[in-house]
Amino acid sequence: MKIIIPMAGRGTRLRPHTLTVPKPLVEVAGKSIVRRLVEDLAAAYGGAVEEIAFIIGDFGEQAEADLMELAESLGAKGSVYYQKEKLGTAHAILCAQESLDGNVIVAFADTLFKSDFILDVQQDGLLWVQKVEDPSAYGVVTLNDDGVISEFVEKPTDFVSDLAIIGIYYFKDGAYLRDELQYLIDNDLKDRGEFQITDALENMKNKGTQFKTLAIDEWLDCGNKNALIYATERVLEMKKDAAVISDDFNAINSTIIPPCYIAEGVTVKNSVIGPHVSIGENTTIESSVISKSIVQHHSVVRNVVSENSMIGSHTEYVAQKSELSLGDFSVFHQ
Repeated sequence: MKIIIPMAGRGTRLRPHTLTVPKPLVEVAGKSIVRRLVEDLAAAYGGAVEEIAFIIGDFGEQAEADLMELAESLGAKGSVYYQKEKLGTAHAILCAQESLDGNVIVAFADTLFKSDFILDVQQDGLLWVQKVEDPSAYGVVTLNDDGVISEFVEKPTDFVSDLAIIGIYYFKDGAYLRDELQYLIDNDLKDRGEFQITDALENMKNKGTQFKTLAIDEWLDCGNKNALIYATERVLEMKKDAAVISDDFNAINSTIIPPCYIAEGVTVKNSVIGPHVSIGENTTIESSVISKSIVQHHSVVRNVVSENSMIGSHTEYVAQKSELSLGDFSVFHQ
């Protein structure tokens, strides 16, 4: 099995937190979004992962090294490809064409999920889906009586289905997928000005490929600040590795209300923290009441009463009660 992770976008909806860190490397309870995604996919598959290929933009040497370490930690070869132009989902996947062969999982790195399923690698193809209230914002599928996908529709203006494609796919034949993606590029077949994977899937279906769906229990979008805070809340509730308080944590006259993630080197003084708070390493929080929030690494927070907030790394924040989205390397006094 190979896992292909398109993740070249900079995450503009999550700014200012993605000005210094690419969105897939932003942390959710101590692990980056992409690490949690890849670990969940590997666990769902259950077998050996041969290669993990990351399709990135200009993320820098350290980010690339972190991605290679992630692949190696799962016993897989790590590969990096670059998407220099943002030309759509099909174009993004095709950037990793040298890795597109054999059994392949493709997963876009802005989604976390909760599901208990067995991946049937004998199927031609599988798409992870979830029912949504507003299908017009998503690519959706319709099914026939046998549970096989009968139609792919990208952001329908009229209701055809509420089964949204969440951006995770399995293909039995990666080389076949590669050829269909290349066909779109070669013939300049665009939808809404971009090359869409749903067009490749439609062509494969018309040639006899049978795609089925895998329903997930919960879909966690990480696209903006509020969504990321909610994703952190759910991960802390669901995963044992997330709700962890480091042994190297100094609490002085403070109360911690679980579940929380507190990293090494954190000091909390005269404060109430939690529930659903994630605090990065070497951060200090004093005289504060914080719930349902993310505070990243090497930051200082004082005299704050706050919830539903996200504070970046290397940040100093001294204020009164508020809701905020404060980026890395900031200094704010009120």
